[in-house]
Amino acid sequence: MITVHHLNNSRSQRILWLLEEADLDYEIKKYMRDATTMRAPQALRDVHPLGKSPVISDGETVIAESGAIVEYLVDTYAPALKPEAGTPAYRDYVYWMHFAEGSLMTPLLLKLISDQMPKSKAPFFVKPVIRQVAARLRSSFVDPELASLFGFIESYLEGREWIAGDAFSGADIQLTFPLEAAAARGGLDERYPNLKAYVARMQARPAYKAAIERGGAYGIVGS
Repeated sequence: MITVHHLNNSRSQRILWLLEEADLDYEIKKYMRDATTMRAPQALRDVHPLGKSPVISDGETVIAESGAIVEYLVDTYAPALKPEAGTPAYRDYVYWMHFAEGSLMTPLLLKLISDQMPKSKAPFFVKPVIRQVAARLRSSFVDPELASLFGFIESYLEGREWIAGDAFSGADIQLTFPLEAAAARGGLDERYPNLKAYVARMQARPAYKAAIERGGAYGIVGS
């Protein structure tokens, strides 16, 4: 049986969702973030040297990184969750699978860091400098980059229900987490109706809701 080493409020939620979509049997081992540092517990290092989540074990096979896990599960157990190889839809599938973490998550992470910097503990006379650095980071890179990326996805979704072809796929699962992070941190506003509707469609799926029920309350760190 597949075991998911599940950290609360993390990318491992997308793995539970995929398993529910594929109607696969699995068990969950839950880990909780440290309430102060928001880091994963040391116990996860017993599963994988980096102590990150998600990690799955399937027999003797242990896989980390959510994108690699999605590809493994789709290829091994749920081929219906990807388009036929060699088709335009498959090329879109591969593109968006990598775009989600390669292009989109980096500026979202920088937004989280720049938003948290002014809240960090520091001598009072350093606080103004920290605020200036954070504001400069947002204005010079983070905000323009995210606006460009969101605008690109918004245009792409015009007239589309799914991100890769005419059917729901693993790429939709992969892309939803960073879009949820963007929404939670105030990045998806009235300029992006297609994006907001897309996220709402994903969250309305029965398998998405079932994954929440099994995995527990789900929120975005830093929101």
